[in-house]
Amino acid sequence: MISKTIISSFLIFSLSINAFSQTQKNLQNKIDSVVQIKTPTTFNGVILVSKKGKMIYSKAFGFSDIENKKVLKMNNQFEIMSNTKQMTSVLVLKEVEKGKINLHTPIKKYLPELKQTWADSVTVHQLLNHTHGIIDIEKPLAFKPGTDFKYGNLSNILLGKIIENTSKKTYRQLATDLFKQLKMNDTFCYSKDDKKNLVFGYINKENQFSKVENSFINEENIPADGVITTAKDLVIWNNQLHKGKILSAKSYQLMTSESVKSQHNVFGKEKMGYGYNIRIAEHNGVNYLGHTGLGDGFSSLNIYVPKSDVSIIILENQMNESSDLFYYFETLIKNIVLESELVK
Repeated sequence: MISKTIISSFLIFSLSINAFSQTQKNLQNKIDSVVQIKTPTTFNGVILVSKKGKMIYSKAFGFSDIENKKVLKMNNQFEIMSNTKQMTSVLVLKEVEKGKINLHTPIKKYLPELKQTWADSVTVHQLLNHTHGIIDIEKPLAFKPGTDFKYGNLSNILLGKIIENTSKKTYRQLATDLFKQLKMNDTFCYSKDDKKNLVFGYINKENQFSKVENSFINEENIPADGVITTAKDLVIWNNQLHKGKILSAKSYQLMTSESVKSQHNVFGKEKMGYGYNIRIAEHNGVNYLGHTGLGDGFSSLNIYVPKSDVSIIILENQMNESSDLFYYFETLIKNIVLESELVK
């Protein structure tokens, strides 16, 4: 005879499963509805939402080659642009863990070829959180290091050179070894001679698409915006990074702790925390970590919600000519997920 306790437990379990299924269905319907929008712009890319290792939403929309109507697939590879910087931060912190880099040492120690006087005051920490004040290698600083925030690529280009000097390996070698370790098998550093399954990037002007023929990525700026990957591999990245599989607890805490304030429209109108190439944000009481990437005809958003173990990955092989429409769908979809029962 089955006890009342067993029956009760089974009923509670069944109700929980049904509630989750309904939450998933509601979320899927809302995202599907948003993606159907054609004005003021259209969506062309892939969306992946996962929770605790389970795929909640995974769909591709549009084309990898618009001229030839080649349909996009979930395993297509995209340039993620500035989401690369998060990976550069990890490579720097791994060198810190080995004792090869001190975060609060002036960068002159690691880049002795720099002749500018500011090389004796700007620290590695300030490169990682964009409080360095460097606007050009040949120019004076825009502000005293540590007193303001100014986002850009140059700091990560310098970080790439620093880890090359301390490790005696190229950035490409270091990144490739890391991706291999994490089994991110579809992730690599950009190469004009080997684009593998990389889709074409497009500029969208009033829903008319023009292909970006020549990438501005070169070997020097790969640490800032040169990683190519898939939505699935970014979920692997999130799971490994945020669950202590890549960095020590101390290093991870440094990376994801607020060390300066900054503002970005995708994450809200108010200033929020910024760590080492990662934003520390909040939406309707939900705390999350994330970053964006834009350029070369690509847009990307990578968000992780620690409390509910949810990843939101959106990769598009288009970017709008109008800055008012940058991350249009990324913002809408992010808000849908962060306001859903999935993150409660």
